[in-house]
Amino acid sequence: MLRIEDQSIRLCDRMPRRSFMQIGGLAMGGLSLPQILKAQEESGKRSSHKAVIMIFLAGGPPHQDMFDLKPDAPDEIRGEFKPINTNVPGIQISELMPRVAGMMDKFSIIRSLVGAEGRHDSFECCTGHHFRSAQPQGGWPSVGSAISKVKGPVHPTVPAYIDLSHTMAHNPWNIKGSGFLGLEHAPFRPDGDVMQNMTLNSISNSRLNERASLLNNLDRFRRVSETKLTDGTYDGYTKQALEVLSSSRLVEALNLENEDPQVRARYGKDDPKVLKYPLDMGYQAIMSRFLLARRAVEAGARCVTCSFAHFDWHGNNFGHARSVIPLLDQGVAALVEDLHERGMDKDVTVLVWGEFGRTPKINKNAGRDHWPRVHAALMAGGGMKTGQVIGSTNRLGEEAVDRPVHMQEVFATLYHNLGIDVASTTIEDNNGRPQYLIDEQTPIRELV
Repeated sequence: MLRIEDQSIRLCDRMPRRSFMQIGGLAMGGLSLPQILKAQEESGKRSSHKAVIMIFLAGGPPHQDMFDLKPDAPDEIRGEFKPINTNVPGIQISELMPRVAGMMDKFSIIRSLVGAEGRHDSFECCTGHHFRSAQPQGGWPSVGSAISKVKGPVHPTVPAYIDLSHTMAHNPWNIKGSGFLGLEHAPFRPDGDVMQNMTLNSISNSRLNERASLLNNLDRFRRVSETKLTDGTYDGYTKQALEVLSSSRLVEALNLENEDPQVRARYGKDDPKVLKYPLDMGYQAIMSRFLLARRAVEAGARCVTCSFAHFDWHGNNFGHARSVIPLLDQGVAALVEDLHERGMDKDVTVLVWGEFGRTPKINKNAGRDHWPRVHAALMAGGGMKTGQVIGSTNRLGEEAVDRPVHMQEVFATLYHNLGIDVASTTIEDNNGRPQYLIDEQTPIRELV
């Protein structure tokens, strides 16, 4: 086992840095990285690089002010925003989303999404299951963890599941982990102390000395390891484990200095204070996270999740919307345009949604309250049929009246796009019982 004794630094999962640098414990959950690599090889599961990017809009975005405007409804319902035409005849969306409107042929809108539990929680958007329903021991895994388990990594030095979200003050909104699949398939979160240790920003002399010592130790370990690999002491899986530690593939992917400045500018500038939320609440609208998601997929990630801003607008709904929705419009449009330009649109599915919708009726504080009876989602890529609206709501946006789409159908579609047959694929829980990935096993027919 490689043990580098440097200063102990806590990671976001409370694991100290020196533990992170132990090859024998790198995978966590009791398995060494070489064992994991060997198990993945023995599973025989390899496929083309399909991927999912999920943008989670914490708090419940107002569908009436984004994707399902009701201009003919009474004043207390329709709100302040006007619908605008898109580049697909007959489809209109909010005036706050002109970029998405201009490339609507690359998107599909689900206006009749049902099945929301009504909790301020990312659980259902991450797993497809209700939080209050019976769960296997250890809990349901998130979609990224399930993909990691079923598909394994694309590249041995890049985690299959990466979460780019900020840590949010309301803990239930934070993106969920691996449930009964364990830490082996937990999302890698390259933020906080982790990224500080992957970059050289604002480094002090003492910290530079620590890094120099760390590199010397790694070089010494590599020399010993190469000898043992040559004489057969180490196997090929240990060699792969060493490559994970020594590769700069993920670091380079997450370094935006390597990106074309014109492409980077398309996504917009980062301004952590633009939404006026305290930074420690984690509700920033960081535009570069959309770009990082694309770069992470290019590097080899199979699933990337990212939270964006905050949408729990019980008051001043329209003021908040004017600040937040245009930023979302720019980021999502830039991401999907980028995927198309790079020829990734057939392989990468983009999903944008929140945990429920908002009330049709505007309250006395000019806000909209919780409304789990119907909400909306935006999807793109993945080889899906785009340029369409699926389902509809009644005149006031209260109920799905045409083609209700259950949230589990969205998950069935994600798995379908990844080449996973949800009708036959199971994963074992902690008791050794096979569990289907999702109960609803039919993808959205209009998309696939």
